[in-house]
Amino acid sequence: MKSHDRSDGWSFWIDRGGTFTDVVARDPSGRVAIEKLLSEDPARYDDAAVAAIRRLTGIARGPLPRSDIRIGTTIATNALLERKGDPVLLAITRGFGDALLIGTQDRPDIFAKAIMRPPPLYADVIEVDERVTHEGEVLAPLDCNAARSAFCNSYAKGLRAIAIVLMHSYRHPAHEAALATIARDVGFTQISVSHEVGPLIKLVGRGDTSVVDAYLSPVLRRYVEGLEAALGTDQAPLFMQSNGGLALGRSFRGKDAILSGPAGGIVGMAETATRAGFDRVIGFDMGGTSTDVSLYAGRYERDNESIVAGVRIRAPMLRIHTVAAGGGSICRFDGGRLRVGPQSAGAVPGPACYRREGPLTVTDCNVALGKIVPRFFPQVFGDAGDAPLDAEASTARLAEIATEAGLAPEAAAEGLIAIAVANMANAIKAVSIARGHDVTCFALACFGGAGGQHACLVAEALGIQTVIIHPFAGVLSAYGMGLADRRAMRERTVAVPLADDRLVDVRSEATRLGADARDALMAEGVAADSISVSVTALVRNKGTDSHFEIPLGNVVTMRAAFDAAFRNRFGYEDSDALIVDTLRAEAISAVGDTSGALPPLPEASAPPLATVEAFLRGKHRPMPVYERCGLARDAIIDGPALIVDPVGTTVVEPGWRATINDEGSILLTIAGAPVAARLEATAPVDPVRLEIFAGLFMAIAEEMGAA
Repeated sequence: MKSHDRSDGWSFWIDRGGTFTDVVARDPSGRVAIEKLLSEDPARYDDAAVAAIRRLTGIARGPLPRSDIRIGTTIATNALLERKGDPVLLAITRGFGDALLIGTQDRPDIFAKAIMRPPPLYADVIEVDERVTHEGEVLAPLDCNAARSAFCNSYAKGLRAIAIVLMHSYRHPAHEAALATIARDVGFTQISVSHEVGPLIKLVGRGDTSVVDAYLSPVLRRYVEGLEAALGTDQAPLFMQSNGGLALGRSFRGKDAILSGPAGGIVGMAETATRAGFDRVIGFDMGGTSTDVSLYAGRYERDNESIVAGVRIRAPMLRIHTVAAGGGSICRFDGGRLRVGPQSAGAVPGPACYRREGPLTVTDCNVALGKIVPRFFPQVFGDAGDAPLDAEASTARLAEIATEAGLAPEAAAEGLIAIAVANMANAIKAVSIARGHDVTCFALACFGGAGGQHACLVAEALGIQTVIIHPFAGVLSAYGMGLADRRAMRERTVAVPLADDRLVDVRSEATRLGADARDALMAEGVAADSISVSVTALVRNKGTDSHFEIPLGNVVTMRAAFDAAFRNRFGYEDSDALIVDTLRAEAISAVGDTSGALPPLPEASAPPLATVEAFLRGKHRPMPVYERCGLARDAIIDGPALIVDPVGTTVVEPGWRATINDEGSILLTIAGAPVAARLEATAPVDPVRLEIFAGLFMAIAEEMGAA
């Protein structure tokens, strides 16, 4: 089978987000272009990705050239958040029909008097007559006739997706396999069988994941089929999975698509930061709707179980913490305090400055303060075609909120941004400090369309001394698609003691898992000699549920690795009785290729495009505006300053310095003493600053507590 990893000319790396669709394209000559479109704009196009490809190739109609197309999409995430998946039939062992509804009895808010649970994803439940013990003894044989009759009744009601979840099927799957055959005969078009979705212990987690897979996979399949039809029969696009690897559309499943878009950002962040000489970085991806934060310290960190929109998913996902703080987060005054988010203006109507009568947002606050200059902002918004942002609309909306709050407009804008920064800093603490990392030892890799506007402020809030902003930071999640590899992962629960006499069986199972993962890639046309396989073990203390992923080795090395990880997280050692709970095999084929994509640097830096006035740290200041493509290697710019490019604006705050490295990345560092200390010693105490801190201290504290 022919591999689809290389194209005959064009390459398109696409991130379809909630607000924007970002595209990085490389043409046959190696020239790179960037396109940023609203993800939803029905008046202009049906699909933003296809519209961008046609615009960049210049082919308005007809067949497109065969291309390397890689896509991360929020289709599955949005369907889950909005509960717009396909109705699902749950088939489960008799007596456990309400097991998934009952769940694990955990309380998401321990102090809430009434827990409001989201409704279950499945539309109907069938209890199947069968029962197998953990050891494989059949206590009740499978009643195939009764199951077939029940399946036919559900099919007649219009259900076409089914999740099959039986007790202990992760070890003894015969009954599930028989039910899958019956469901296929009846006519179900989506059949998610738990021992195939994830052969892992714990009925609730395995069941929830199977239901999610059945609920979302049809939505993904329709999107993939529609996209492939729009692109043409000669295309074989690759889709980013939540684990950070690419897969063909036919292998793109609902359970693996939740973090499809953000995963590209983590890959891009890790690869570009490593190339710049930083091996410990925190990713800060601020887009229009939300902010995603992540951590990379030499390897990708993954969660084994995640709660997304109130739904438990047990599948390897890159560890990303998301908060509802983006450029489009709605700012308001609720009568007692200023609030930012979680509601977003989205792509339509968008912020007030987008000329669609939208509400006040974080972006509008930056426009009003002068941190965003309309004539230097990407002009792709609004009903007025390519008209620049409407600054007057931003200031008018801000004045309304400021009057309600009894604050000066500038004070209100800075306060609202401070609240958003506090929310984002708390999110970073969740993936760093809360997991035993010293955040001050990391660099902040900033990306996303709105990230550069807040990078210095977020770094200050955390005590981080260095910020990295890649040349493609505004579209780094899309650029990361081009850096990503083909990956296939397989997991299985083994649950055996970490002891020499048990490792023979563990290694045998690891070999089988590795072969399954390798075969999955080969089935997609990946050459066998390009695939490498690694196996890790999820190890825990006996009687606990805290796993640590460590490389599979001998008992001594695995215990040492566990001790180090445990001590780093909890501050002490406890490895008396260890359990190898789960094995994870990962097959990887390195296909990432962005060679020649970076824009060349000029021999000498160009002067500022203009000097504008901005309100920063409580006072009006002149601020030069530089065009990023005009900055040469080793250029130095002291704040305050703006650095603009077609897909982003970087604010160099007072007390910070920007330098340009060899590949064109902006390195932001604190100039001289720590900013907070230096400002305290030198900045005058003016009434506006007092108004900010006095009027907003409690609002920020309350907002942080609620985050």
